[in-house]
Amino acid sequence: MSLIDDTRAALGDGGALATAIEGFVPRPAQQRLAEAIAEVIDARGELIAEAGTGTGKTYAYLVPALLSGKRTIISTGTKALQDQLYHRDLPRVRQALGARLKTALLKGRANYLCWYRLERARSDGLFTSREEASRLAAIHAWAGGSEDGDLAGADFLADDSPLRPQVTSTADNCLGTDCPFHTECFVVRARQKAQEADLVVVNHHLLFADQALKREGFGEILPGAQTFVLDEAHQLPELAAQFFGAMVSSRQLVDLARDALSECEGVSGARAEVQEPAQALELAVKAVRAALEPLPARASLAVFESHPAVAEALDALRAALATVAALLEPLAERSVGFKSCRDRAEELVEGCERILDAKGGGEVRWYEITARGFQLHQTPLDVSGALREFRAASQAAWIHTSATLAVDGGFAHLSEQLGMESPRTLLEPSPFDFHNQALVYVPHGLPEPNTPAHVEAVVEAALPLLDASDGRAFLLFTSHRALRQAAELLAARREFPLFVQGEAPRHLLLERFRESGNGVLLGAASFWEGVDVAGDALQLVVIDKLPFAAPDDPVLEARLEAIRRRGGNPFRDWQLPGAVIALKQGAGRLIRTHADQGVVMLCDPRLVGKSYGRIFLDSLPPFARTRDAERVLRFLREARQGRALPWSGNPEDTDSR
Repeated sequence: MSLIDDTRAALGDGGALATAIEGFVPRPAQQRLAEAIAEVIDARGELIAEAGTGTGKTYAYLVPALLSGKRTIISTGTKALQDQLYHRDLPRVRQALGARLKTALLKGRANYLCWYRLERARSDGLFTSREEASRLAAIHAWAGGSEDGDLAGADFLADDSPLRPQVTSTADNCLGTDCPFHTECFVVRARQKAQEADLVVVNHHLLFADQALKREGFGEILPGAQTFVLDEAHQLPELAAQFFGAMVSSRQLVDLARDALSECEGVSGARAEVQEPAQALELAVKAVRAALEPLPARASLAVFESHPAVAEALDALRAALATVAALLEPLAERSVGFKSCRDRAEELVEGCERILDAKGGGEVRWYEITARGFQLHQTPLDVSGALREFRAASQAAWIHTSATLAVDGGFAHLSEQLGMESPRTLLEPSPFDFHNQALVYVPHGLPEPNTPAHVEAVVEAALPLLDASDGRAFLLFTSHRALRQAAELLAARREFPLFVQGEAPRHLLLERFRESGNGVLLGAASFWEGVDVAGDALQLVVIDKLPFAAPDDPVLEARLEAIRRRGGNPFRDWQLPGAVIALKQGAGRLIRTHADQGVVMLCDPRLVGKSYGRIFLDSLPPFARTRDAERVLRFLREARQGRALPWSGNPEDTDSR
């Protein structure tokens, strides 16, 4: 039998998955997707496939990947999805198929404990509190019993804990084979396992970091593969631009200075040479941050031309960095730590040259001010050529899939950004009965989204729906400013438990939201996708505006200008497709199973007032649509009681302005 036949049999009635996995039900859409993937694997071709929620795309690509026997890399959009895929979905399918393949999970080095950095942190003893010292001791105890060093297993350590960078390595500060803990290194072990595996699960950040290394002529992290499956593929163009560019941050510079000082402890007489230049580098970093204070939070480096104080501070910073780099050159022979610091200093000098001196037309150079520091960036405007080059060199099959890839039923925008000339495409709608399970509601009378009254109007319009659904709602915002304003307005009423992004890590907020039974969660960008709340806990999603990218984003500005110069339409070719996909992600939080019911409330009058509003609405799942508030309230009350009636309204009701 062929791979296509084997795949069809495994996913069909009486097949391996139906026999071995409890609750598995064959789905025609899943079978069609899996067969298309099998064909592309056999032909080593390219596929872009949108698979709506409930299609079962994970099994659809795991089955042919495992049955093919070919070395496969599966890349996901987030570490959470990566863990779920490797620890839950892959073992089930592998066991059902009886596949005897070696598998591996590989993350970026920042996810693994570094023994050298841990021991350095313990010996330095620079703690801001007793709690921090206690937590470091807990990390040490945990590491002693960990098999893989993956900090996801240290559930007492928050993602934003200041201890994380102290106990993990970066590409900058890793000592490599010179490290005294090299034979015990968790990163080395994970990479070795990946090199030996038939199927490796990674995330997009690691995949692009690997490709960027290959492009620079360095060794690869990931093994060569015959099949690449890229899930959540809508994220790829933006992520690729990050990795094929350059970045220098204040944190990198300060870490270099402090690590150089710390390394003096083991080298006689070094402190006398290093201390003053290292401190001067830290002071120069602070001076740049102070000079940036009056400027916008992020903008093109061109603004520096009218702010001579920034240019002067940057010149002083580069001089201080050059001094440290020259100082470390002879010290590099005296310890592996100094050798690492020397290499990092040289890379930072090169990064500054690439960002501050280059004047190429195919890139944008920009800065961003953070709470305590800054970042300098050089970002390519077009990554299609680099991505096309890697696919061609791999001679592998490339499968790109997500629940949100198509815009108005087509994939031209994505294939162009990824440099794909004639990929196979497939659009498999969700099997859910969206027309009867959910409504899209566009209220009458809301002000334009750029007016000061908009957020308050959104909250006022949402309140009757919140009462009807008894909370159980997501309120998704396109800006943190709007989120904070809405949170203040809702907090004053104290009618439902509120869970506001930023008050706790995302996974804790979601856990508390589910447990509350009638909570209202307010989130911005990171809650628009990758968040799964099935069942009665969520029956209302409110979206404040159409999620167009921020107009003051310097990268976006440069991209739009480049499109304009070559005769394109920036709005049609870039802004609209990106916003459509983002809206599909946000609206997709509502219906996660066949039993879910609820309402998506879209609070942007441009949906019915602008001609492009039709593209947004037609790109969403086939929800029933209405502008009748009473119908929405009735539907929510019925859904709240678990007995919502089939919708009898006109699915095109939004067209009645």
